[in-house]
Amino acid sequence: MAYFYLFLAILAEVSATSALKACDSFTRPLPSLIVLAGYGISFYALSLVVRVLPLGYVYALWCGFGIIIIAGVGCFYYRQPVDTAGLFGIGLIILGVAVLNLFSKMGVR
Repeated sequence: MAYFYLFLAILAEVSATSALKACDSFTRPLPSLIVLAGYGISFYALSLVVRVLPLGYVYALWCGFGIIIIAGVGCFYYRQPVDTAGLFGIGLIILGVAVLNLFSKMGVR
């Protein structure tokens, strides 16, 4: 169940972060509500996950997947292209998440 809540936390955080640009400094009600609700749900779900899994492991996955997805949202939705250095950095994040999951015992409790 912890991984379900981690997935929920990542989706909620990505939704909130994606709406940040649209909320226009919290002057637009609907995007502002999405930001506040998304971060609230994300942190609540994250608090449930860290009861079961180690904090460093959870935070690394939450941040890593969030960065990767937000870079995609920025590229495709907001038309903010990712350059070669950005792709290399995102590749390193993906590699880091893979190493954590395949070789590290951090997630084992």
